[in-house]
Amino acid sequence: MATPPVPRREVIVRSTHRGLRYSDGRLTDVLEPGRYRLPLPAWWRRGAPVVEIVQVDMREREVTIKGQEILTADKVALRVSVITQFRVTDPTAAIESVADYENRLYSDVQLAARRSLASMPLADILTNRNQLSEDILSDVTDAAAGYGVAISRADVKDLVFPGNLQEIMNRVLATERLSEAALVESRTKAEQGRIESAARAQIEQLEAQARRDAALLTAQADAEAMRIRADADVDALRRRAEAAGAYADHPALLRLRELETLTALGENAGARLYIDFDRGSAADPGA
Repeated sequence: MATPPVPRREVIVRSTHRGLRYSDGRLTDVLEPGRYRLPLPAWWRRGAPVVEIVQVDMREREVTIKGQEILTADKVALRVSVITQFRVTDPTAAIESVADYENRLYSDVQLAARRSLASMPLADILTNRNQLSEDILSDVTDAAAGYGVAISRADVKDLVFPGNLQEIMNRVLATERLSEAALVESRTKAEQGRIESAARAQIEQLEAQARRDAALLTAQADAEAMRIRADADVDALRRRAEAAGAYADHPALLRLRELETLTALGENAGARLYIDFDRGSAADPGA
């Protein structure tokens, strides 16, 4: 009778996974990517431990929490969808801490969304969806880390309102946009008026400075003209004084000047010459 071949048991852990090795139901170690041989089965060798390899996917994945109907802080019912991206960082905690880490993550994100939405009025939710996403992510990050999962994103994907509320909100948003446009226009006009006022003030200041400069230049020109005239007068007086001195020292020069004057008068037909003879007789009693 031929001896049956010894069975070989192997397992391959891919690079995208990690393997948890259980021996008789007890976790013994975490397997990195590679090929591993397992012991012979108990039916082949009496007393051999029962070995099981549980592989955990370490890649980033996403889960979408769909259509959760939630009441806001001002009691408005809406349906919200949240998309969550995550990956396992601790395979041991992911398998050992909770029964199903994906279902647990789904529940945690769902509850975090409810808590965040219930604390915010509808107006804040509409105008600040990023804040809502940040609140959900902050709320669920620590809880997920407790079972070996890291969350990279938890964003509000869709917000669905009841039909009549949708119409009302569209009107409200349209009114808000018109109000914002009017506010921007008002601010623009106010800024334009401020710029124009500043420009006018600057022009007036420049004109006043120009007038002051012109008045100063005029005053300086007048003063210079007066100085020139005064210098001319002084120069004329000086020349006259010099001439008077010359006439006093040389009477003949004065007589010559008189003759030149008489000659000039003689050439003018309209000139008249008056001679005071009485005065001359009084000066000479013996004549």
